[in-house]
Amino acid sequence: MSKYVKLKDGTELPSIGQGTWLMGEDNSRRQDEIRALQLGLDLGLKVIDTAEMYGEGLSEQLVGEAIKGRRDEAFLVSKVYPHHAGYPAIIESCENSLKRLGTDTLDLYLLHWRGGVPLSETVEGMEKLKTEGKIKRWGISNFDTSDMDELWSIPDGQNAQTNQVLYHLGSRGIEFDLMPWQKEKRVPITAYSPIAHGGREREQLLENNVLKEVAADYGVTPLQLALAWTIRSGDVLSIPKAVQEQHVRQNAEALTIELSQEVLIKLDAAFSPPTSKRPLDII
Repeated sequence: MSKYVKLKDGTELPSIGQGTWLMGEDNSRRQDEIRALQLGLDLGLKVIDTAEMYGEGLSEQLVGEAIKGRRDEAFLVSKVYPHHAGYPAIIESCENSLKRLGTDTLDLYLLHWRGGVPLSETVEGMEKLKTEGKIKRWGISNFDTSDMDELWSIPDGQNAQTNQVLYHLGSRGIEFDLMPWQKEKRVPITAYSPIAHGGREREQLLENNVLKEVAADYGVTPLQLALAWTIRSGDVLSIPKAVQEQHVRQNAEALTIELSQEVLIKLDAAFSPPTSKRPLDII
């Protein structure tokens, strides 16, 4: 059975969506990237995550092209730069994102990471955007537990729907305190780079012998197993990026993988959970 995650406002979403970091920056890959996002929608991966930072708007333009005529099928997420997160600059940033995406509203708008703008000012801007109908809900990204505590102390700060952070088998620091904090407050994690971010880091993860062995037992790829692991709790929405059709299909299939307690123990032995507070990993 496919897995779902519930936002703080009760909205249910498939636990795997689609990331778009670095998409839209190479014209030779443009049609492949558009087809990949459209295939993801076909397969029920309705959450599409982008940001004004990605290619300085090029990713948003690509997403806009991919969802043209299919806006209602997508749950659209974008992010605002920290230096644009003050009021009224955040209004202009959001409007520019909407233009590039070819839509009149975002399903979710995130503060990309903390900058010098007071959180109270960002929250005010987010709530204003909600009132104006330009966004349906908002959240944050790359917030650690102390940041969440501060946000929760601000008027309307508790309206944040999710916190998007780095999370995968090789990066489990949030499990020590941030993840329990958010679970208690019913604020799900959105996991970016859920199978690590390219190069050596991803290779080390996917070449792990235990991961490969368990994946073979399940008849799935190590990538699929690693992705299924991130959403095992029902409190995490993962947004892997995929351009190849095979990878998009594998991501969708990962929604149906049920990991046994025995397997989770094996993976804990291979990828140790945190035993103390760690600084938040950020790419």
